[in-house]
Amino acid sequence: MKYQLGEFVRFIDERREGYITKIINDDMVGVTGDDDFEIPVMVSNITRVHGHPSNAEFKELVHDVSEDKDFIERGIYLVAVPDANKGSVIHFYVVNESSYQVMLSLKTHSKNIYKGVFFDRLGAQAQAKVYSAALPDLDLWPTLNFQALFYSSSNREPKKPLSFNIKFGSKDFSGSKQKIKALNAQGWLFRMDEPELVIDTEKLKESFFKPVAEKPSVQKPAKEVDLHIDKLRDDYAFLNNKEILDIQLAHFQSNLEAAIVHKYDSIVFIHGVGNGILQQHIHKAASKNPQVKTFMDAQKQKFGYGATVIFFK
Repeated sequence: MKYQLGEFVRFIDERREGYITKIINDDMVGVTGDDDFEIPVMVSNITRVHGHPSNAEFKELVHDVSEDKDFIERGIYLVAVPDANKGSVIHFYVVNESSYQVMLSLKTHSKNIYKGVFFDRLGAQAQAKVYSAALPDLDLWPTLNFQALFYSSSNREPKKPLSFNIKFGSKDFSGSKQKIKALNAQGWLFRMDEPELVIDTEKLKESFFKPVAEKPSVQKPAKEVDLHIDKLRDDYAFLNNKEILDIQLAHFQSNLEAAIVHKYDSIVFIHGVGNGILQQHIHKAASKNPQVKTFMDAQKQKFGYGATVIFFK
């Protein structure tokens, strides 16, 4: 496949252009234009738009700092950055913050099939784009298998090779993006090499004599608890239906128990109407809790049929 996700291409036989948002197979890709419709097209029917910012190949900065006094031993990161034009496409970069030259390879692994997708030398304090994937196909992403060899011309003990494997899931993108200075972009950062372990002997001694901390008290819940997923998690767009339901039920259970601890007379859970599955789970759990006196639909004039009020004994 000579094209990559996120590249800007033009159709040969018609006046249309857009970004590659899906790799269907070696002969066909999906192209999304300004109308946000993805069209499958043969790769023989498109051409790369040279000079477009999305197609600018990364110029690797090779900076040999092997002889620098402040030699940096560690700092190899995998960075996931959304495409600037199509956020549904994620580009992966390897950022080398160490002073070593790195010979880096990447193979994907899916359904017992290994495929080499990247092999090159990465300079010290340099970065390289190694892979791209479509976010809607997250469940189909392969495992990424990285291997790296380190080189320095200075008088240093040879560094052990690096092996790093990762299979991404929605939880990996649940946190907020951070500023990646090396790429001048917002993204998610994953450390590939372990940071150097530094033992503070004084703090270690203190830990032996530190009194056991008291268990934190149960936080007082709100009188009305909204269980809509967009109120609970910022990354809900990355979650599947089962993960959403599990999060909502866990939030319901913790607030129900907290209400009992704080001796509430009642508490309202706003679950919405939807397909009724969340409401059924709430009613089932409430009916089995020995501290629950009764439950019913909350004020219809305020919540409609999308909320349940639980009364305690």
